[in-house]
Order: sequence, then structure tokens, then C-alpha cells
Amino acid sequence: MTMSITIEAVLVTILLTITIVISDDTVLIPADKSQVKSWYQNSVKPYKARKHTLDPALMTAESHAKVIKVRKDGKGDFKTVTDAVKSIPDKNTRRIIVWIGGGNYTEKIRIDRNKPFVTFYGSPNDMPTLVYDDTAKECGTVDSATLIVESDYFIALNLIIVNSAPRPDGKREGAQAVSLRISGDKAAFYNCKVHGFQDTICDDRGKHFFQNCYIEGTVDFIFGNGRSLYLNTELHVLPGENIAIVTAQARESSSDSTGYSFVHCNISGSGSNIFLGRAWRTFSRVVYAYTHMSNVVTPQGWSDHYNPQKDNFCRVFFGEYMCTGPGSNTTNRAEFSKKLRDVDVKPFICLGFIEGSKWLLPLHMV
Repeated sequence: MTMSITIEAVLVTILLTITIVISDDTVLIPADKSQVKSWYQNSVKPYKARKHTLDPALMTAESHAKVIKVRKDGKGDFKTVTDAVKSIPDKNTRRIIVWIGGGNYTEKIRIDRNKPFVTFYGSPNDMPTLVYDDTAKECGTVDSATLIVESDYFIALNLIIVNSAPRPDGKREGAQAVSLRISGDKAAFYNCKVHGFQDTICDDRGKHFFQNCYIEGTVDFIFGNGRSLYLNTELHVLPGENIAIVTAQARESSSDSTGYSFVHCNISGSGSNIFLGRAWRTFSRVVYAYTHMSNVVTPQGWSDHYNPQKDNFCRVFFGEYMCTGPGSNTTNRAEFSKKLRDVDVKPFICLGFIEGSKWLLPLHMV
């Protein structure tokens, strides 16, 4: 059997196993992590059985998917990811799966908003690395990203995404460097690793789902105004900062539905000076549920954005629910944070937080 046939067979198998969430988005993620797999299996049904609950445009796109291959050795359709993306027509109406072979791809990749329904797929046994080194000084913070996704219905599986610019030292102007910016709606990331320092992920806007991922950084390494659910994802804080911060969420109004929810995640690293989030905007909203927090998390837990006077009028929604580990002790938490009750946390620990039944197309991870 040729390599081409083997690849096609694998991708056909993937397409046949695509599943979607049942229409009831209110089924809560269980507190016992060992039950999450069964929750997932019970809550997610085969595509063919549930296709009429999808957004109509997505249903059409999934019904006639196309595979194109990127290989550095020239044995695919393209040698670069950029060329593969350029080949996708504007106003695309079908799922395009870009199969990316192993190796490093030193490219700055942008998927414009007029190219929806794109999937980047890397082999779990030979994950490709997308890497570039732009910084805020060259092109502004949000446009410094190695991978910029502005289109809707994007899916990424088994990718390593890196911004290789030098670590900010507090002296060089514009040294912050984004690895991934996601500005499209209804995007999902599975088994992806995102490496950076300051501003690693710009979770900019739209509804997003991250599962079984690894994200590392130093200051504000997940920031923006997205509405995102992170499930079973490791948040790794790199040592060496006087103060490090996981999130800087940018919700501007109490009527805005955006926010970040971290469920069954793990906060790792070294040191003891890590904040779970900071009040970057007046209505910033971040929730951690069933998350293991190592002793890297500072007892205060949350930052007032370096302005103590802001505590008097701060309207952020910073909450924790049934977290574990030495960093989860809420005794000395900031006064503007909340220890959530059962009723408070329910909207954040189900797929309804991101309206998953309308668009989410997760794959079984094995």
C-alpha cells in the first residue's frame, strides 16, 4: 500500500468518526475526572444521528470534505502550509482538511475570515511544528502571531505552535510575541501544544473549545475577549518572572457573554508568584472548576491590575469551584474573587457555555 493511500485511509476514518454534541448543552461535566471520558461518550453522538442540529452551513460543509496534503519532502500537494491555505477558494463552502506532515514549518500563517471550514491535521505520532518569530514591535501584538485564524469553523488537531522570538526582558520595547491568535467563531483545538512567553494565545473573539492541550507562558499568556471552554488542558507557567499571570480576559460589559472557563485543567510550573488572572477590563470573567493548582499560584490568586483603588468599583467575575492542590486554598484570595456555589458554576461547566450543539465537531482522542 502506498503512503498516499495510507494517508487517505486514515483521513477517511477520521471523517467517519466525526461526532457532534447532543442538542442538550446543559449536561454538566462531572466532578470526578475519571468520569469525564464516559460523560463525553454519553454526551456526544455520531454525526449521522445528529447532523440536523448543526448550523446548516456547517452541515453542508461536512457532507463533502476534501483533503489536501502538505509535506516538506515535496511528496504532498504543497511544500508549505501557506501555499495550501492560499489554494482554498474565498467563500469556501466545504470542509478542507489540510494534512500536515511532520517537521518544522517556519511560516507566518493567516487564514482570512473569508475561508471558513478549514482543519489543520497533524499526525499524533509526528506532530508538525508551526514556528515564526514576529513581535509586537514589528507588527503590533495581535498580528505578531505565528498562526492567525480569522475564519469561522476552524479545527486544529495534533499541532505544535510556537513563537520563537526571544523572551521579553522588560527592557526591549514591543518584545511580547503571540503564538496563536483565534479571532474566528466556532473553533476547536485538540491535542495541541502552544509555546510562548508573554501573550502566548490571543483568545480574541468568538466561541472556542480547547481539549487535551498544553499551553505555556509567563505574563497574560491567555488574553482577549473570547468565549472559551478549556477542558483537561495544562497551563504551564515558565519560571523567571517577578509576577506571572495566566489570563487577561477583556470583557467590557455585564451584558457581554464572553469569558474563559477552565474545567479539569492543571496549573503547573515553578515559583509561587502566579496569578490566575488580572482585571484587565472592568468586567473580565474567568472561572476555574475542578482544576488542580500547584503551589505556583499565589495565595491572593487574582490581580487588581496593579491598581488597588480599582478594588472599590471592580466588577470582574473571577471564580473558583472545587479546585484542588496547594495553590487552590482560597483563604487569602483577593476580595473581588468568588468561591462559587453549585448554582453559580453551572453555566460554566457544560458545553452550553459555548453553544456546542450548534457547531462543535470533536474527534475521539485515543
